Amino acid sequence: MAKFLMVSPEKCTGCRTCELACSFNKEQEFNPVQSRVNVLTWQDLPIPRMCLQCEDPECQKACPVGAISRSEETKALLVDQDVCIRCQQCVAACPYGGIAYDKIFDRVIKCDLCDGDPQCAKFCPSGAITFCEIAEENETDRKAMADIFHKLAKGGL
Repeated sequence: MAKFLMVSPEKCTGCRTCELACSFNKEQEFNPVQSRVNVLTWQDLPIPRMCLQCEDPECQKACPVGAISRSEETKALLVDQDVCIRCQQCVAACPYGGIAYDKIFDRVIKCDLCDGDPQCAKFCPSGAITFCEIAEENETDRKAMADIFHKLAKGGL
């Protein structure tokens, strides 16, 4: 069964361990700018935000060259850097702010679920990020999380 990253903002302490684990896993350096998860703060509440791996992804639809595809194994949306033309249409199209342009390395970056072993969830000390199976009992929480991310992307809750 497919899995997804579930965020429980009420558990987040704002420690940003998720950002460091992600950047180290992807770039071999502790640099939050290179992270595929970002902790945003709204009314003193830290909220980790990353790609939601949407079923009907706007980022994929917006890509004019077909550089975004879904992994058969993990079901994560992946960006093929060899095909990507860096137009950033995917960044603009994502209603959740889950995909970003990396100015340092001139590329689009997003969560790829770390090939099925997401480091942000693995190292989150408070359990605010968990890797869950997509099941009916999680669907209400998943939709609520998407609503929070959408509001954050639009400038606030």
